[in-house]
Amino acid sequence: MEWTMAPDGMAAAARKVITGLLESGREAYFVGGCIRDELLGRPVHDIDLTTSALPEEVMAVFPRCVPTGLAHGTVTVLQDGFSFEVTTYRTESGYADHRRPEHVSFVSDVKEDLRRRDFTINAICCGLDGKLVDPFLGTQDLGARLIRCVGSAEERFDEDALRMLRCVRFASVLDFAVAKNTWRGLLRQRDKLAHIAVERVRAETERIALGPHPVRGLGLLARSGLLARGKAPFPWTGEDMAAAAAMLAGIGELDSARLRWALLLHALGQSAEAADKLLRAWTFPGAARSSVAAVLRVREAWDAALASVAPDSPGATEQLRRRWIAAVLSIGAEAADGWVTLLAALPQAAAHIPPATLRSWTAEMPIRSLSELSVSGKELAGLLGKPPGPWLGGLLNKLLLAVAAGDCPNDQQVLLQEARRMDIDES
Repeated sequence: MEWTMAPDGMAAAARKVITGLLESGREAYFVGGCIRDELLGRPVHDIDLTTSALPEEVMAVFPRCVPTGLAHGTVTVLQDGFSFEVTTYRTESGYADHRRPEHVSFVSDVKEDLRRRDFTINAICCGLDGKLVDPFLGTQDLGARLIRCVGSAEERFDEDALRMLRCVRFASVLDFAVAKNTWRGLLRQRDKLAHIAVERVRAETERIALGPHPVRGLGLLARSGLLARGKAPFPWTGEDMAAAAAMLAGIGELDSARLRWALLLHALGQSAEAADKLLRAWTFPGAARSSVAAVLRVREAWDAALASVAPDSPGATEQLRRRWIAAVLSIGAEAADGWVTLLAALPQAAAHIPPATLRSWTAEMPIRSLSELSVSGKELAGLLGKPPGPWLGGLLNKLLLAVAAGDCPNDQQVLLQEARRMDIDES
């Protein structure tokens, strides 16, 4: 194997590790995802190795090791600036939590080790001579672009329920089909996803939603009904996705994780508040959760504006412009730009206000925050002879809107005069 898809130096360093194990009288192979990706011409990000050597024997051969998982036979070997997980041939049993094996037994036959793996395309190994060991015809499935479990799909998914999401993820990212028996096994075992930690489910789902073929992956998730069965159920059903399919057609063109999630939640009819709660339950970081919810809050503000202004009424466009500017000021220009990007990605009839116009309204705003206003709260309180209070924030925001909408210049004296006028009008 030429290893044309691995970073410079990584394959050479891995060969040194294998050579060291062979010279100690043990077997050793490249194994798993690195073989799959090299055969597919995809970038290889890491190289895993499997060996007949026991963990303590591996550590005796290499001076720089990290005992990352001795109970499961894994040692991380540090070689030439790279790290390689070296795992002893093993079999597994007793998956009481449908995630991790309770019993691990070390074996001497590499084919027995490959037998415990999830999918045939990941159950291939290769020696230094370039010859593949492929007892479950993984290379044949790569050629057929097929995701198929090693052995019984029901057994593989019962052992580790996360494999069901990995099945969907591989089918989505690689744009492969799922073998019929594997899909049937997934449907029979899908309730087992309730045993998997939310963080694990989120990580796999993110890789699907942010991957190169998200529409395919989301469609498979919808048809599987998997995510509605997790610890934090997601409103992802075949019926929902069928209705949302047209809205999601352009999701793959969005280069932002925030916008892909916002579009998905919009397509599923989630409010900003519901989206925030859902993403919180899914353990999204606060910043990511807030940015997605902010985009949906702009949507709600804009929908409210469109509902309150009759398109053919006098001054309708100007009213909508001011409502848009108010939304930008209260929620943020970044969130507003995000919603405009989603609008442009959505298939829709000719809108009364096209996305390009909304973007131009934002670009024309001379200021976008109170910090840019040429008058301070202290100056306003002194001018009007009032102690600071809630009224002051309201007045500052009115002045901000007036400047942002182009009603008056951002000039201190002009703003003080406008503040006096507003105060008189309210009294």
